[in-house]
Amino acid sequence: MNSKDNYEERTEKLLQPITDALNFKIVDVEYVKEGSDYYLRAYIDKEGGITVDDCEKVSRKLEEELDREDFIASAYILEVSSPGLGRQLKKEKHFLSNIGEKVDVRLYKALDGVKEFTGVLKSYENGNFVFECDGKDIPLEQAAISKINLHFEF
Repeated sequence: MNSKDNYEERTEKLLQPITDALNFKIVDVEYVKEGSDYYLRAYIDKEGGITVDDCEKVSRKLEEELDREDFIASAYILEVSSPGLGRQLKKEKHFLSNIGEKVDVRLYKALDGVKEFTGVLKSYENGNFVFECDGKDIPLEQAAISKINLHFEF
């Protein structure tokens, strides 16, 4: 496990009791470098949506825990936010919890002349997806997919 994965996993363990106490759920935790800065981002959600006050409350509590544990070697910026309406699905738990949802799929290479489509995520198992698009099932391996986002209509 690399330090990025370790930081994300340990942060999620610190975050879990905080979100449980507030009846929120953890959508994702990511540790990324953008330019010269490192960011530790926690995405949270709840029934009815997350407010700025919710993010601030979780951020304060998480910051206390991170300061106490002090396991991230370099300086970083902590951000706690809502995952957004058209959030990207990246992890197995995201795929499994969104079965039956409409998603936007982008492929690395075109399939039958199509590189992007919107469909329903029907199943996910061991890196294999099935999407339903226009009444037709489309089986795809995860390696063929560059990005999957929840579909959002304005």
